[in-house]
Amino acid sequence: MPQQLDHLTAQLDRLASFDAGPFPVISLYLNLQADDRGRDRFDAFLRKELPERTRGYGADGPERKSLDHDAEKIAAYLASLPGSLNGLALFACSGADLFEAIPMAAPVEAHELIVSDQPHLYPLVRVLDQFPPHVVVLADTHRARIVVFALNDVQQTDQVEGVKTRRHKMGGWSQARYQRHIENFHVQHAKEVADHLARIVRNERIDRIVLSADEAILPLLREQLPKDVLDRVIDVVHLDVNAPNRTILETSIAALRENDAQTDREHVDALVAGYRSRGLGCVGVDAVRKAFELGQVDELLITSNEAALGDAAEELVAQARNTSAKVRFIEEASLLAPFGGVGAILRFRL
Repeated sequence: MPQQLDHLTAQLDRLASFDAGPFPVISLYLNLQADDRGRDRFDAFLRKELPERTRGYGADGPERKSLDHDAEKIAAYLASLPGSLNGLALFACSGADLFEAIPMAAPVEAHELIVSDQPHLYPLVRVLDQFPPHVVVLADTHRARIVVFALNDVQQTDQVEGVKTRRHKMGGWSQARYQRHIENFHVQHAKEVADHLARIVRNERIDRIVLSADEAILPLLREQLPKDVLDRVIDVVHLDVNAPNRTILETSIAALRENDAQTDREHVDALVAGYRSRGLGCVGVDAVRKAFELGQVDELLITSNEAALGDAAEELVAQARNTSAKVRFIEEASLLAPFGGVGAILRFRL
């Protein structure tokens, strides 16, 4: 897994199991994308929301002192925030010695500030779902770029160079031999690219690949890819091998979104089939909550509209993090609407 993602996963696990005791926890999300004037505007949001959220705490108690200290640390941190970021998740509880800041190239959907008895993780887990690790391969007959993305940023870039070949005017047997010679070079190049790609996706446990290859190398590359790697290819797009990383990322994210729309429906269909057969599926907040208590949940399917589930959304996402269950946000609200916005595919039935 890319290093940044490894670090974020460890942070999430710590936050999901964090016990603040009697002290309140501030969860702050900021969308740092520039507005139409090239500025990110969160100062006004914080000036309004922080006093509003802390108003219910007495002026002299330990809880209020913790919040006041948190506010000072947050202000100091934001004062030195780099301008290149698109999103920030920050969790603070001075009374329980917590200050975790997660700056990201990936944006969060909106500013949000919550004061509660535990970290609010739903928006952060959703960012992971929206900007997952994936690999883009751009290849022609003598060169390939393999770019690993995660969290809306480049994590790794590798180059695979083959033998450059040029066409010569020949005839008869000489032409045929030369053509076979060229084709052998192309096959060898495709094999090297396939081997390099296979090492990356297996070592980093990446399950989504986007290919961009010219018509001469694409069929050879498909032939050389091991089946488990070929099965991870979600789309073939058309990009120049020298395309800038930002263009590659925008194109691959669009391919991921389109693939997600299709596979979301497949996952919900599997959930419904398991539920109707009284097998490996359950739906609704109460049933999913009970399945978590029994350690049954393999994958949580939850609406991307947090407001539709209220506090249960945060509770179930935290339960998933604490039990190593996968989380999949379903973008099309109508798919889970008949089941209260949430369901779970189970590891085992009772």
